[in-house]
Amino acid sequence: MNTTHQAIKKYLQEKECEKFSLKAVLFDMDGVLYDSMPNHAYSWSKVMQTFGMNMTREEAYMHEGRKGDDTISLVARREGKDICAEERKKIYRTKTEIFSSCAEVLPMKGSVELLRKVTESGLFAMLVTGSGQPTLLDRLNSDFPNFFTRDRMITSFDVKNGKPHPEPYLKALQKGNLMPHETIVIENAPLGIEAARTAGLFVVAVNTGPLPDSILLDAGANVLFASIEALADEWEPFRDSLLTPE
Repeated sequence: MNTTHQAIKKYLQEKECEKFSLKAVLFDMDGVLYDSMPNHAYSWSKVMQTFGMNMTREEAYMHEGRKGDDTISLVARREGKDICAEERKKIYRTKTEIFSSCAEVLPMKGSVELLRKVTESGLFAMLVTGSGQPTLLDRLNSDFPNFFTRDRMITSFDVKNGKPHPEPYLKALQKGNLMPHETIVIENAPLGIEAARTAGLFVVAVNTGPLPDSILLDAGANVLFASIEALADEWEPFRDSLLTPE
């Protein structure tokens, strides 16, 4: 039995289910649908420097999926700074401005193809992102037409607790009228993986950034693909292995 089948069998045993009854796929946005993390990493590093704090670009990938306000609070505490809510809003506005001034973010290679294959499989797509970045959220319908509707999106504006808290994924289940065995998650970030696993979901990790595979697996990913393109290429056999586990 290959590692994918082993991971599927183990998950189903833990959930006391015979098989998946797939209805939907839950997609993260940054690093999954959009190749946006290099710009986010630069923006976070730059804005922290501007306001007298430190965050390397590498560290930004570890915070990916966290609500912006939570990221600022965490770094401020580490730096020994007491920053009020208004100051945090100012920092995040500045970060958004820096991000908007960066080179245009393009859809991740393979993302449209994967979405097409998912919907052709009779499944619907949902967005579950910790982002509140309007320059990307406003582009979803033009870059990914007919795949997402507002009632099938969870963003930072819809939750009190961002990733790694399970609330975003629990809300997605509620909005989509889904049970855990009726969906899978596609994530690229450790905090997103942790959030999805805590919500009881099967997580497909795609390593689209600089983090080693071990970090994504240690966060709880059930299976891992090297890229969105690799997952798109393998979608049909992977879907079949979910529906007919050995």
